[in-house]
Amino acid sequence: VQLQASGGGLAQAGGSLQLSCAASAFAFSRYAMGWFRQAPGKEREFVASVSWAGRNTNYADSVKGRFTISRDNANNMVYLRMNKLKPEDTAVYYCAADENTVSGAVPGQVRAFEYWGRGTLVTVSS
Repeated sequence: VQLQASGGGLAQAGGSLQLSCAASAFAFSRYAMGWFRQAPGKEREFVASVSWAGRNTNYADSVKGRFTISRDNANNMVYLRMNKLKPEDTAVYYCAADENTVSGAVPGQVRAFEYWGRGTLVTVSS
């Protein structure tokens, strides 16, 4: 399983960015997918997750109402649309896959995810 995140960059506070994650050819539609982030000097934290078919989503309180996770199973892609960005959103963002789930599950813990991609840096200026 290989995951490749992209779309990071520099944004102003209040602006938007969309992250993408391309997954290698595995049973993508049977994996829950998630986004996590890690700011300098801090632990990796949960941002959002989406269930197999994309029907269920889960968000950290800090991003609810601003971020939207979605997936395209036909193309093995998962996205994170980030609106109303804040300087505290600055971090390296990671895409992750969880194979040990059932349909509908939306895990929210780092240890639940078995596969991780390299991160993409998001910097939000004030």
